[in-house]
Amino acid sequence: MHAISTVNGVDVDRLAGTIDAVTANPALARFQFRAQNHWVDGAYSRSTIKDFYGVGQEDTTRTEPFTVDTDEPPVLLGENRAPTTVEYVLHALAACVTGTIAYHAAARGIVVDGMETTIEGDVDLHGFLGLDGSVRPGFERIRVTIKAIGDFDDDQLAELAGLTSYSPVRDIVTNPVPVAIDLVRG
Repeated sequence: MHAISTVNGVDVDRLAGTIDAVTANPALARFQFRAQNHWVDGAYSRSTIKDFYGVGQEDTTRTEPFTVDTDEPPVLLGENRAPTTVEYVLHALAACVTGTIAYHAAARGIVVDGMETTIEGDVDLHGFLGLDGSVRPGFERIRVTIKAIGDFDDDQLAELAGLTSYSPVRDIVTNPVPVAIDLVRG
């Protein structure tokens, strides 16, 4: 019987297998994630997320879609029915950098006993409201603090910090991504 070797909750044997498979067949690394959004009213909308393409085929493991709602607080004319869209971006970034650290640390044999991430993003409404063209409508800056717990030295801690550069969401919010938007009649 084969014992599963896990580090940081990651099956390192499967991780190594994934790395080997992608190395042998680079096309397996291509993924496409999808979401559909339905506007309800005001700032309130609901997205469903289910299907995606990866490892050379459509994924069929999800039998039910995930639903994600978004709204704004009353001060921004919403009704607080869900987090704001920019709060989801912060959540995605925090979750992705911590997950990235966990996976890459596991691959290196570095045990992380715990991580806690605090994240803040600053927005100036002058951009969103179209009142000042020199102000961007999105985050002006984002600050992330990760507290990592484990039996590692300063060099390993620095190595863990460097691993965040592999985070897909960090890359998305740090580097321009082409976005094509088509508005069509329904």
